[in-house]
Amino acid sequence: MTLYEETKGLIQKVTEDALASAKEKGLLNYEEIPAYAIEEPREKSFGDFSVNTAMLMAKQARMAPRAIADIIVSEMVTEGTYIKEASVAGAGFINFKLDPAYVTRILEMVEEQGADFGRTDYGAGRKVNVEFVSANPTGPMHMGNARGGALGDCLANIMSLAGFEVTKEFYVNDAGNQIEKLAVSLAARYRQAILGEDAVEFPEDGYHGDDVKEHAKVFAEKHGDAYVNAPDEELKKKLIEETLYKNIDALKTGLEAYRINYDVWFHESKLHEANDVMKTVEELTKRGYTYEKEGAIWFKATEFGLEKDDVLVRANGFVTYFAADIAYHKNKLIDRGFDTAIDIWGADHHGHVARLKAAMQALGVEPDRLEVILMQLVRLVRDGEAVRMSKRTGKAITLGDLLEEIGVDAARFFFNLRQANSHFDFDLELAVSQSSDNPVFYVQYAHARICGIIKMLANKDVTVKSFKELDASLLSDPKEIELMKEIARFPEEIRQAAIIREPSKITKYAMDLASAFHGFYGACKVDCEDKALAEARLKLVASCGQVIKNSLTAMGIAAPEHM
Repeated sequence: MTLYEETKGLIQKVTEDALASAKEKGLLNYEEIPAYAIEEPREKSFGDFSVNTAMLMAKQARMAPRAIADIIVSEMVTEGTYIKEASVAGAGFINFKLDPAYVTRILEMVEEQGADFGRTDYGAGRKVNVEFVSANPTGPMHMGNARGGALGDCLANIMSLAGFEVTKEFYVNDAGNQIEKLAVSLAARYRQAILGEDAVEFPEDGYHGDDVKEHAKVFAEKHGDAYVNAPDEELKKKLIEETLYKNIDALKTGLEAYRINYDVWFHESKLHEANDVMKTVEELTKRGYTYEKEGAIWFKATEFGLEKDDVLVRANGFVTYFAADIAYHKNKLIDRGFDTAIDIWGADHHGHVARLKAAMQALGVEPDRLEVILMQLVRLVRDGEAVRMSKRTGKAITLGDLLEEIGVDAARFFFNLRQANSHFDFDLELAVSQSSDNPVFYVQYAHARICGIIKMLANKDVTVKSFKELDASLLSDPKEIELMKEIARFPEEIRQAAIIREPSKITKYAMDLASAFHGFYGACKVDCEDKALAEARLKLVASCGQVIKNSLTAMGIAAPEHM
């Protein structure tokens, strides 16, 4: 149990014990205690926690909320607890002020748990599949992949810390129309390389990127004109064999450089090889959710409130991408037994969400087990102007270009600064600036500063002691209390970020913690003459350093010891 949960449990107990006492004495008449909130007031002067019980009981108790709150407080027994004061405010809020001693215990908890501080058992081992990036292996990764990678990886880390059994997955689109288009494009570029560009027309809807030209050039250098007159299918098959998996390997290498390591690389081609797509269509048919029209097989999406039905198998016998996607999610939620599948998609796929959930429902899967996080595009800016081209290559900026310019830490932090569904401007100059305006620098500098303080005091024979060796009661300055409270919030922030699937809560938390540290350090001298106080403050500093490191680690960001 975290300190936050323990404290909320204490407040809940004294509140409900007081209610029971008031009812027994005939002071309050109510049928049941409503579900009420135990929260930290926005205005810190009000106290450490607040409950709204009285406002929610007014109707059944037939009494003004403030009068109910007065009765509850009068019946509270707080002796022997960390509750220092309970008072009524406003329309009937009950505010609690706690003895500072309650929060000093967080230092012992951080000491005991170390790198595991922040980990909870909220998820209870429930199996979650987080699928993200899943870029088509037809070219380099772009900004959408960069944002999706940071969001997905950080969310997976956070959910793991919150007690879920998490699998990070990349869905490799190595089948279907995009692979056929790649093969056609490669074949045209290969023949152009041998016969000349004017001799072979390039398909208008082909892949025009320089990477396709480069792959065709390498193929031509290796094989010469051996395949120039080969049948199209033979040539395309050979090109895909020698090109596609080079692209997939490049994706893996690029993502590893971004500190993303997947547990599973799931190939779409495996679904087709095992005939799982057609088996899924047959299952939908068996359940009565398909029909034939003009030689095609259609999914009855309109039976689930959608505007139109969707084709699963075309009249020529080819399955659609939608059918393959249904089979893939059936594989995750039924065959592999994940409790929840979380997909991170670009916002342009929003129309696909409802129909895929409908297909899951048709297969007997509770649609809420499939969650889709839609992310908006990011605009790169420099000097207030939009940046679309790489300075080095003069072409569209790729993930590799971005990491080369600003580094992995800044990229991962900045992409998680905002909620996934928000547009934002990514300031390239700010991301590399060494100033407090740069949030990742601000947080990393706090950690480096802490390491420097510990090293400096060690040279003066003041070292980090165990909690039992300290007089933690010396930590009573408001800035010390504020910093300890901020440290104590971390496990709850992890839990809440996992619940609402929002990694940006942790970047904000890291910034708040760094700010609380800088505020403490400016107000409370650690290297002071009172050695007992110096040791207590050093313990607080070291604990803060551990939690900053833990928050950065959750985001896949380094915690430097010097900068």
